[in-house]
Amino acid sequence: MYGERLRELRENKNLTQKQLAKILNTDQQAISRYEREQIDLSTNFILKVCDYFGVTADYLLGRTDY
Repeated sequence: MYGERLRELRENKNLTQKQLAKILNTDQQAISRYEREQIDLSTNFILKVCDYFGVTADYLLGRTDY
């Protein structure tokens, strides 16, 4: 679920994986793996995503729809 939400948030801001990686201080391959749920999210990454996109961790993790 978090991969789909991350991709949706990124695409809603018209960002490429590479652009988002730069913003979140990671690399494009990591963003790709997160979106395909090949690797688990770290607490630090969750916080960065939530702060940047203005969403809650519950939303990102699929626990709520808002």
